[in-house]
Amino acid sequence: MTLFLPPLAADDFRFPPVSDALAHPDGLLAIGGDLSAARLMSAYRSGIFPWFGEEDPLLWWSPSERAIIRPSDFHVSRSLRKAARKSQVTVTINHAFEAVIHQCAAIRGPEQTWITDQMREAYLALHQQHDAHSVEVWQEDQLVGGLYGVAVGQFFCGESMFSLIDNGSKFALWQFCRHFQAQGGQYIDCQMMTPHLASLGAKAWPRDEFIHALYAARDTRLKTAYVPHVIADFRERQS
Repeated sequence: MTLFLPPLAADDFRFPPVSDALAHPDGLLAIGGDLSAARLMSAYRSGIFPWFGEEDPLLWWSPSERAIIRPSDFHVSRSLRKAARKSQVTVTINHAFEAVIHQCAAIRGPEQTWITDQMREAYLALHQQHDAHSVEVWQEDQLVGGLYGVAVGQFFCGESMFSLIDNGSKFALWQFCRHFQAQGGQYIDCQMMTPHLASLGAKAWPRDEFIHALYAARDTRLKTAYVPHVIADFRERQS
């Protein structure tokens, strides 16, 4: 089957309306362009994200259904609390962005990851201009879990997570939800719904509902949400 997608212009960072996204494959919207910081932020502010393999052209997506976590809805089980205390982890924000994105790619292997060298460089550039952020989980001085994503006002658009210990990425997302909510954050976009995300409290939103919420929240900046610091220390207290 032949697919017809609008190619993105080199000098225009606008995207087609998300309502133009294909039904099959679900959400495929546009092709081409680049991964410049300006284009990426235009995409995220419009409810669009890049996703493509090493040998593919740049592909841009806005699926018909979005996995969204409201920070207050994150499901914290007794076993997760117990595991965090037992693991004695420390959770930080923006202490090791480059290491987190490297681990997110490495844990999947070169045949399974979409986090190519080109993608890593693009998100590092976003991090350097304070639009992309990481959450790190540490045991002593070892990085054992984390996540990264893009800040769009009161939205945080999650990109990927990794764990080198049991529950490592859950610790990161749990403590980020607490921190994000305290700073006025409203929604965490997890892109595609999975049973794992559903078990953590994610809900499936229709694209129209997601876009409406994004447009209402994207211009309210969280001034101190991403200042590098420790957001949880299970070596010192129970949470």
